[in-house]
Amino acid sequence: MSEDIAFNRAFDAPAGRVDEVSPLVRRIVAPNPSPFTFTGTCSYIIGRGQVAIVDPGPDDPAHVAALLHAVRNETVTHVFITHTHRDHSPATGAVTAATGAVTLGEGPHRPARPLAIGEVNPLDASADTDFAPDIRLAEGDTITGPGWTMTALATPGHCANHLAFALREDELLFSGDHVMAWATSIVAPPDGAMGDYIRSLEKLAHREERTYLPGHGGPVTDAPGFVRDYLAHRMAREAAILRALDREVETIPDLVRGIYIGLDPRLVGAASLTVLAHLEHLVSSGRVFTDGPMPAITGRFRRAA
Repeated sequence: MSEDIAFNRAFDAPAGRVDEVSPLVRRIVAPNPSPFTFTGTCSYIIGRGQVAIVDPGPDDPAHVAALLHAVRNETVTHVFITHTHRDHSPATGAVTAATGAVTLGEGPHRPARPLAIGEVNPLDASADTDFAPDIRLAEGDTITGPGWTMTALATPGHCANHLAFALREDELLFSGDHVMAWATSIVAPPDGAMGDYIRSLEKLAHREERTYLPGHGGPVTDAPGFVRDYLAHRMAREAAILRALDREVETIPDLVRGIYIGLDPRLVGAASLTVLAHLEHLVSSGRVFTDGPMPAITGRFRRAA
């Protein structure tokens, strides 16, 4: 995490409670708090009467029951998935079995790049490989319901199949794990890719929505300015890596120790993968060299001349 962004970690939303967060949107938080999920995953209900759900959350019976109770006497027509990590999409099966709703997402889970020979994806356990949407969405695809209009925005980076969704009527955006008010997003190869993530941020920075509803924590306000801060943070992180390489710091563990001062020990692995993501981006742009055929968590790195 970085304190160069004005994070807002004040979030009073106990698990299971239904909160109205906009004229069209209700939120229920799942009981899955952790250093990576903050207080838990936010599931959203859009509309009244005939409704859609964004990210039904983890495969947790208590959360599924709370979500279904919140839409009792309503018809769930659509389930939108921002991405296929296990804290966002696995409850889809139980929700659609109970409601008959169609599922919508970019596609099944996949890594952002091919795996190298012998490489193991350390994030396999966090992936929901069972999900496949009934309807595959791409950039600009629009789905409508009674009183609501959702447009898909391709935002790969945190995850290769990550989508954000713009809700036209409330002029807000469901940002999934791409942009959150409480912390920066983890970008960890091969699940995610830093170059993709930066390009996705640049796209959102030019949009007009002032409010984002993220996958964890409270709303992002002044969203365009917040996204610019996110971008500045990523550029500052890459500059810090380059300065460390100038001092002949060559390995990812040493880079993490020098850059992430005071880091929660539980987040060292995630920080290491984020540094690897930055190094992949720096190597691909010719600013850094590595000692192998491609950047690796165990590799050595040096600044390009």
